Parts: sequence; structure tokens; C-alpha cells
Amino acid sequence: MKGISVKYIQKVAGTLTAIALAVAALLGLVNLVTADRIAELNGQSTRQALAAVAPLGASFTPAEITQEASDAAAAQGGALQEIYTVSTGGCAVKVSTSGSQGTIEMIVGVDADGVITGISIVDHSETAGIGSKVMADLPNDSGEPVLGQFIGLSGAGTLTVKKNVTPITGATVSTKGVTKGANAALAVAATLGAEGGAAE
Repeated sequence: MKGISVKYIQKVAGTLTAIALAVAALLGLVNLVTADRIAELNGQSTRQALAAVAPLGASFTPAEITQEASDAAAAQGGALQEIYTVSTGGCAVKVSTSGSQGTIEMIVGVDADGVITGISIVDHSETAGIGSKVMADLPNDSGEPVLGQFIGLSGAGTLTVKKNVTPITGATVSTKGVTKGANAALAVAATLGAEGGAAE
């Protein structure tokens, strides 16, 4: 049996290299075209989430992220992304945590006394019909909106699923993800001077 010629191997290798370069260029182009749109959509979701966690008519000013604030969020299992001061007092904190299927990105409003004023989901990849129920603020096992139950709670590190946070059956991991985000946001708010007591 005759061996494969070096010329043939070079030709195949050259063709594969050209295809790989063309695909890489196309992917780069797609990313360039979609990156701005994705950023725009994320920004729109963030603005809507901010409005949902603060009093009507409140305005938001981006605040500097300090190492102390980042460390405080990380200690509660969250990753700090953005901080906003709220014109009516307090702050709004954008954090991400792990859910059952990936990252949950949320905005948590905290008033000047360190009390949660609302939680709004910016982005998630939780399972449709299960974890997505938490993200959509559907009733928990007590019949109360699962995100709404956080309003009025305080005390970073004191919020615990099945203790003072009621999950939705089958979506406990998603509820725990949101709870971590709430604890992280309270910890960040505390570094800004918001003093919250223990959750009841």
C-alpha cells in the first residue's frame, strides 16, 4: 500500500488551517456585532431592576467599589458587581451568586438602616418551571412571593433558607442562591455605613 504523500498532508493541513481561521474570524465578527447589544440589554435589565427595589422616583448614582465591599460580598458567597447610592437613602447593590444551573445576577435594595427594600433579578439560567419560579417571584411554600419575603429583613449572614427564608418546593437551591445574594448585599451595605440588625 502506497504511503500518503507529504504534499497531500500539507494540502489538507493548509485547508484545515484556512477553515479554522475563517471560523475564528466569523466568531469574532459575531461577537463584535452582538457584544454591544448584549451590554445594552443587560444595562436595560439593570435599570429596571434598580427601579424595582427603591421608592418610586428614586435616582441612582454609581458608587466606587472598594476592596472592603468586595471582600464583604465574597464572605457571604456573592460577587460584587456594582453599587449605587439611592437618592432617597441607602444603596442598591448588584451581586451575582451561584444557583442550581449557573449564575444568578440580582439587584438588592438596602435602606439607610440596613434593611432590604427589594430584590430584583437581572439575569439567570435557572431551570424553567423549577428555579425560574424563584426568579419570577412566585409564591413560596407559605404562599408569599419568594423574593418579596426578603423585604424588611436585615443582618448580613443571618438570612437562612428554612429558618427565616421560605423556599419553593423543588427550587431550594435557587432560593439559597438568592439568599446568598441578599446576605452579600447586606454585607456590602454595612461597609457603606448602613447598620442592620439580625433578621427576625
